[in-house]
Amino acid sequence: MAKVCQISGKRPKVGNNVSKANNKTKRKFYPNLQKKRFYLPDEDRWVTLKVSTSTLRTINKKGISAVLKEARAKGMAVV
Repeated sequence: MAKVCQISGKRPKVGNNVSKANNKTKRKFYPNLQKKRFYLPDEDRWVTLKVSTSTLRTINKKGISAVLKEARAKGMAVV
């Protein structure tokens, strides 16, 4: 599976490792993704999503139904 958040669309970013001698080599910054099961009461089913931890905080704050509705409107949600 790709290292992409299924709700927010966060992807790996590219940057540089910088040594003390200021030599630069390419590297990637990966999002902190977690596999998590959510219960959707309006659809009466469980879904497993790969989401970033910042998205998990948003889900805890707003609720899974509201977050999925926003993501579907933006065309991001896979569910």
